Amino acid sequence: MKPVLILQHQTPERAAYLKTWLDQHNIPYETRNANAGEEFPPSIEPYAALAVMGGGMSANDPLLSNRQAEILILQAVRLNRPVIGHCLGGQLMTRALGGTIGASPQPEIGWQPIEYDNNPLVEHWFGPNPTATVIQWHYETFSVPVGATLLAGSKNCPNQAFSIGKHLAMQFHIEIDIAKIYSWVKDDDSSWEQARKEHYTVQNKEEILDGINKYLVQHQKTADNIYTHWLKTTEWAVK
Repeated sequence: MKPVLILQHQTPERAAYLKTWLDQHNIPYETRNANAGEEFPPSIEPYAALAVMGGGMSANDPLLSNRQAEILILQAVRLNRPVIGHCLGGQLMTRALGGTIGASPQPEIGWQPIEYDNNPLVEHWFGPNPTATVIQWHYETFSVPVGATLLAGSKNCPNQAFSIGKHLAMQFHIEIDIAKIYSWVKDDDSSWEQARKEHYTVQNKEEILDGINKYLVQHQKTADNIYTHWLKTTEWAVK
């Protein structure tokens, strides 16, 4: 039986709650971390599904790992293997499918509101009571490729999630867990500091940590729905 393939672009950008969920359901997976010098596999054929994680680089950067990820995304779409993209992963899905990446209308860092479209696909992917607040960390965003359906947006970043067939791209980090939040806020880099001064959509460390008790439980319930729907057509379908 084929495992799930997880593409990790940077060591801090681990799969977090996605791995927890896969472990809970005894679903095997293989992680390739480009930041650790691990090359992404040349073919999606040995894998049941593909998950592409986030990263601090731009999807437009001329990195080998970016282009390898896009090739695997296209292979998976062609072979009907479900793909899910988190933040940078969603942006790489957009590029692979013919869309574009550019500056977000507002950068978003921390817990941000989200609105879902009135579309039956929303409940399929996100469940009957999806989280109204998601955690973000991005300065760029994606267009919606031709043939895809926009599922969620916000006034500060209109394109937050789209689906195309059995594939889902998200601008936000549905995979977040407590450990990953703490690792995010540990280092206050200059870009984050400057963004806080210029944009009301950028939270500080205290605001992000305060959101754990407010939002994380519903956030992870939504993740449960997302990951269940993502794998529902594979041999690892969760009942």
